[in-house]
Amino acid sequence: MSLACFKAYDIRGRLGDEINEDIAYRIGRAYALVIKPRHVVVGGDARATSESLKIALTNGLRDSGVDVIDLGLVGTEEIYFATSDLSLDGGIVITASHNPINYNGMKLVSANSKPISRLNGLSEIEQLVETQPWLHLAKPVSAPQGTYQRKHHLPEYVSHLMTYITPADIKPMRLVVNAGNGAAGHVIDEIERRFKQLNIKIEFIKIHHNPDSTFPHGIPNPLLIENRQSTINAVLANKADMGIAWDGDFDRCFFFDNQGEFIDGYYIVGLLAQAFLQQEHGAKIIHDPRLTWNTIELVKESGGKSILSKTGHACIKERMRQEDAVYGGEMSAHHYFRDFFYCDSGMIPWLLVIQLLSNKHITLSQAVQNRMRAYPSSGEINLTIGNVQEALDTISAHYQLMACDIDYTDGISMNFTENNQQWRFNLRASNTEPVVRLNVETKNNTALMNAKTAELIALLRQYN
Repeated sequence: MSLACFKAYDIRGRLGDEINEDIAYRIGRAYALVIKPRHVVVGGDARATSESLKIALTNGLRDSGVDVIDLGLVGTEEIYFATSDLSLDGGIVITASHNPINYNGMKLVSANSKPISRLNGLSEIEQLVETQPWLHLAKPVSAPQGTYQRKHHLPEYVSHLMTYITPADIKPMRLVVNAGNGAAGHVIDEIERRFKQLNIKIEFIKIHHNPDSTFPHGIPNPLLIENRQSTINAVLANKADMGIAWDGDFDRCFFFDNQGEFIDGYYIVGLLAQAFLQQEHGAKIIHDPRLTWNTIELVKESGGKSILSKTGHACIKERMRQEDAVYGGEMSAHHYFRDFFYCDSGMIPWLLVIQLLSNKHITLSQAVQNRMRAYPSSGEINLTIGNVQEALDTISAHYQLMACDIDYTDGISMNFTENNQQWRFNLRASNTEPVVRLNVETKNNTALMNAKTAELIALLRQYN
């Protein structure tokens, strides 16, 4: 049996050999031993195997005496919300998010929606999944099995989402919403119903709306260029003000302006940081090291304090709790909120954006276009490398004497000034595959950004 499904921050693997019902059952038993919960909430995304894996997981929990609440079809953040809102001891969602169709997995939290990762219990759970100590324990005849109940918690979750906007301020808009045949559709429907009740004149143009485990329009991952066209086409055909697309478990959302242009998540981080700092002057904003200059400048101008954190949801959430930060953002379109139990949400960002655009009487393009020109960026470029560490060491040695600043928070970040022009890059290794991830940005110089990106790629390709 392979336990390759245990990653740094969650569980994800190929169906059959890496994750199956037997492993799911063992995870339930192991989670119970490590976390020692009394009440746990579970749910699953739209994948074909999510229900059977959830049943096996539930059986493992219940055989350990844990009471289980099942929310049915959900996105990851619905489990985060229910865990804290219902004051439960933990939550587990069955999801493979944007991974290929033959994958599935789990994201685990403990009380107060704290993520379970290698930092705080995931390695112990993996060890118990392998050794299965429960097989060697004599079970008392009177040991009760945990209870099971289904629960509909959508109204409470959407009521919380609505607290992020002021209904009277929202101007009429036409939005294209693309659930990617994942789990987001039922939440959009409930938000639409609330908007109608409150006379908020938002028209939703729904595409790929209903959950479909065959994903006929491709795996819901808007970071892939080939998965963006249907949203772009719908925005243009319907003359929409904005397009929004989600990944499979909708913990990330992606934006398109009224011209169908994809807006990189990096610039949305700066936009949301500004929005929070207008409400809470001096607040702390957490960001990752891949692309930073735009965020740092906007936070400073808005009277906030920007704080660098290692990439990854467990690291960001831990730092947010330490700093009591109001908001945290990653360029990968993960957005974290203090008032959402320091968790990431793919629904809160677009609600905040329509509030901000309404208040300023501007379009999304107008909100970000100057920032995109001021800090052009490459976006994340993933390169398969034969010897990752040798490549990182060579790049570091090649550039370090020219760099005016070097940071190793997550991979290598270097800042440069050449002929009065500034540029920087971040290069880091994947946790799970022989891949390096490269991001490059400059100040007001797209040509320099393109040239330096090409230069770095050429150096890295020597290690293919």
